Amino acid sequence: MAFNHYAKLKRILSTEPDGWYVKRINEPTKTQNFKGEVLQYDHYYRLFDHRGLPIKYGKFQQLERFAQTMGMDAGQIVVIEE
Repeated sequence: MAFNHYAKLKRILSTEPDGWYVKRINEPTKTQNFKGEVLQYDHYYRLFDHRGLPIKYGKFQQLERFAQTMGMDAGQIVVIEE
């Protein structure tokens, strides 16, 4: 089974108290998929805990995919614009 970063985030958040949130960072970022293709985005998302501290490994690019993995609608996720 291939590594799934979004599943890892779900496991991390299952141990976090309520109050975590997502911040959209408007800076370009790149990621490489499993086919070796480099994808570029004009922004990324970062997870923060209830105290406002960044959650380790909490950087991701696709909010919809994160929401799907979490079993949520993307509209349910608190996203703070930077």
